[in-house]
Amino acid sequence: MANVLIIGAGGVGSVVAHKCALNASVFTRITLASRTLAKCDKIAAEVAQMHGVEIETAQVDADVVADMVALIGRVKPFLVINVALPYQDLPIMDACLATKTHYMDTANYEPKDVAKFEYSWQWAYKQRFEEAGIMALLGCGFDPGATQVFTAYAAKHQFDEMHYLDIIDCNAGNHGKAFATNFNPEINIREITQPGRYWENGEWIEIPAMSIHKAIEYPGIGPKESYVLYHEELESLVKNFPTLKRARFWMTFGQAYLTHLEVLQNVGMTRIDPVKFNGMDIIPLEFLKAVLPAPDSLGENYTGQTSIGCQIRGIKDGEEKTYFIWNNCDHAETYKEVRGQAVSYTTGVPAMIGAMLLVNGTWLKPGVWNCEELDPDPFIEQMNKQGLPVQHAVNVTLA
Repeated sequence: MANVLIIGAGGVGSVVAHKCALNASVFTRITLASRTLAKCDKIAAEVAQMHGVEIETAQVDADVVADMVALIGRVKPFLVINVALPYQDLPIMDACLATKTHYMDTANYEPKDVAKFEYSWQWAYKQRFEEAGIMALLGCGFDPGATQVFTAYAAKHQFDEMHYLDIIDCNAGNHGKAFATNFNPEINIREITQPGRYWENGEWIEIPAMSIHKAIEYPGIGPKESYVLYHEELESLVKNFPTLKRARFWMTFGQAYLTHLEVLQNVGMTRIDPVKFNGMDIIPLEFLKAVLPAPDSLGENYTGQTSIGCQIRGIKDGEEKTYFIWNNCDHAETYKEVRGQAVSYTTGVPAMIGAMLLVNGTWLKPGVWNCEELDPDPFIEQMNKQGLPVQHAVNVTLA
């Protein structure tokens, strides 16, 4: 049905490649590209061995628009699936504009030299994408991505008016490492060391990092200490659902993880400004990334589950109602299916689903869009088919 180009060969890129191959009737030609060709070739060999599907590979520097334009010109994809670094969103979008190629990603843009992420840079492309007759789908992973679909599903089917949103994200898995991050260490550490923010009564409330926390009872897992962070989907959700009086994002962290992180911060290893070492400029966080376990290496011995969902309170037929929608995902099961751990799986599968809905025309329309602006029903239907079953509960309060 369609030819797709995947940019990025980390843990998420690997899952996207595997899941596209498992849906080969939709994705009839798949090309996987990254800066390191050997990583693409390794994934391609796994896909061929496990699923009997041949995918093509290529080398590209996604920071360079001209290189991306040349690759798109050779591959001629219907859609570019960007699962590279958030720093590379804008160059890839520019290449898609130059070639009139549809675009999607799983995380919003952030500049490399400032730990700040927001949608303004990408939303600014809306008119140009409309005029070019192509679509950009932003943040189609799990959070962001599926959490926005969950919220849109609740608005469509469960509420007349939504007032309070809590997105809760738990990884109760054990990878056996002293300290490791479940996705790109550089992005992960930049995200969680910044001040927290949440939306309340029409304004953003900023708090010191990790300063608001409590135990939340996660279904099938139990109570886990959870911390308020700022997460990008909050920005678009409060814009697109203006009845929300409060919107927060919670994520679990174990005490050992937090202790390691505090030490690394105290000794300067999470800095993103250059320091001199043997006459060279190095970025401490980039060096730390190089010595930590790669997220795509964690899957083989990973046990336990993730649990991610949205708890929403609001009004239906004049009465107060609480609705909880979520997914639990098992690390060991995802490794069996796609040689990836559940954090990569829960990002990569929604990315494949978003790509599928663009390819088959269900979600396809020119412009720049966030997931909650599109019909949630076909996305939920595919989650149930593609390994991320969705569960629902009414008048159960967790957060």
